[in-house]
Amino acid sequence: MSGHSAWANIKHKKMANDAKKGKIFSKIAKEIMIAVRIGGKDPSSNITLRTLLQKARAANMPTDNIERAVKRGAGEVEGETFEEVVYEGYGSGGVGLIVQVLTNNRNRAAAEVRHTFTRFNASFATQGSVMRSFQRKGVILVDAAKVEEDKLMEIVLEAGASDLVRDGDQFDITTDPAQFNNVVDALNKANIHPVSAEVSLVADIQMPVADSDKAKQIMNFIDALEDMEDVQNVYTNADIDAKLME
Repeated sequence: MSGHSAWANIKHKKMANDAKKGKIFSKIAKEIMIAVRIGGKDPSSNITLRTLLQKARAANMPTDNIERAVKRGAGEVEGETFEEVVYEGYGSGGVGLIVQVLTNNRNRAAAEVRHTFTRFNASFATQGSVMRSFQRKGVILVDAAKVEEDKLMEIVLEAGASDLVRDGDQFDITTDPAQFNNVVDALNKANIHPVSAEVSLVADIQMPVADSDKAKQIMNFIDALEDMEDVQNVYTNADIDAKLME
C-alpha cells in the first residue's frame, strides 16, 4: 500500500468509527467555525470552508450541525472561541507525528497531550522539525470497482490532479491544495463519489513499520490522541502494512 494512501485509509476507517460515536461531528464543527471566522461564510470564496463542507458531507454530518457551525463562526450565534495549537514529536521507532489541536483551553490541551506522549514513551520535537518533512496535499480515494481507470484518469487530470495510482481495490488521487475542490467537483459532476476526500499533511518520505507490536503501539498512541476532545487531526509518516492494520 502506498504511503499516503495507507494513512488516508487508516483515517477513513477511524472517521467511520468516530462518526458512530458522534465525535467526528464536533471536531468538524470546530474546524468550520475557525474557517468561517478567518475567511468568511461564503464557500465560493473560502476554499478552506469549501473543503471542510466536503469533509462534513463525507462523514454524513447532519445539515443542521453544519449550518450551526457556520453561523457560530460568523458570529450570528453565540459560541466558544477556539485557538489552534500544533505539537510535533516522535513515537515508537522514531515515527514522526504532527498533532493539530483546536481548544478553548490551551493549558488543559497541553497537559493532556503531554500526558499521552508520556504514556506511550513518545518525545516532543522542536517546532518545525517534523513539519518540514510534510506537504499539504489533496488526497482522494475512489472505489476501483465503480469506475474504469482510463475514464477516471481523464476526468481528474483534466480537473488539475497531480497523480492517480491504482492501489489494490481503490484509486489514489493526489492534488495540489489549490486544485482539490476542482477535482472533487469534477468527480461529483461525473457521478463518481469518493470514498474519502480531504486536504491533508502528507510525509515526503514514509517510514515502513513491519513489526506488528510497533504498529499496534503506534496505532494505540494515535487512537489515544484522537480520543482527546481538543485533538482535531494526527498526521504521521508511518507506513503500516494493510495486513498489520487488519
